[in-house]
Amino acid sequence: MTSLHLPLVNWSNGVIMIAVFAAVCITLVGIVLMLMNGDKKKEE
Repeated sequence: MTSLHLPLVNWSNGVIMIAVFAAVCITLVGIVLMLMNGDKKKEE
């Protein structure tokens, strides 16, 4: 039981996971914005 609760208490692991998730989200948003801007320039 204690091993199941360790990830909830281990803040370093949670911070790393949140940082990776945030980096992936920012990267995906950046790629989408680049594709949108590229499509707009091609249409004009």
